[in-house]
Amino acid sequence: MAAVDESPAAKRWLPLEANPDVMNQFLWGLGLPEGEAECCDVYGLDEELLAMVPQPVLAVLFLYPITPQSEEERLLQANDKKEYSNDVYFMKQTVGNACGTIGLLHAVGNITSEIKLVDGSFLDRFFKSTASLGPQERAAFLENDREMEVAHSVAATAGDTEASDNVDTHFICFSCVNGELYELDGRKSGPISHGASSPSSLLQDAAKVIQSMIQKNPESLNFNVIAFSKKNGATS
Repeated sequence: MAAVDESPAAKRWLPLEANPDVMNQFLWGLGLPEGEAECCDVYGLDEELLAMVPQPVLAVLFLYPITPQSEEERLLQANDKKEYSNDVYFMKQTVGNACGTIGLLHAVGNITSEIKLVDGSFLDRFFKSTASLGPQERAAFLENDREMEVAHSVAATAGDTEASDNVDTHFICFSCVNGELYELDGRKSGPISHGASSPSSLLQDAAKVIQSMIQKNPESLNFNVIAFSKKNGATS
């Protein structure tokens, strides 16, 4: 599922299901070679279950419920704008329910040096076209891209649950850039740094942040964690 949008008048898509199979078909269709990387479920946040996740992990996607507590924290963070490295690929969300797609774009956009996209594919063209743009400009580029809108619509109707645009959950992405763990959320003003990290500890570091977010909403069960992992033997 995906999130509500900021503006009632904004364009709205159907939400992307928190389903690795759906996400993989979506990404592969957009230009991520099947042999490069794939999404997979994270079944729990304790060490034993994290150890089952295919390595190396390139990014972590987290689906969580939008609650008064999460909205309050988001607004507080919006007032506390911090500088971040230009090496972090970040974009705003201006399309309702597009957070699943934006989470995947954040995941891929921060590891373009680690994976080989199909030359001339949508993802290849998208990241080359938006490399020098700001977060809001990237959002506008996505909003006006008909090819992505169609691809998202196909993916959104491919899941196991009936598609509905009335949702109250939201996808974010965790990536490691230049030795730092970043939370990438298109509804926030910029990336949120969660301190030092590394490619080898990304999953464990993200899990700690995710656990703290879950603890703030103990009454909800609507959480989902998906790892974006490089496939064995893949070379960039």
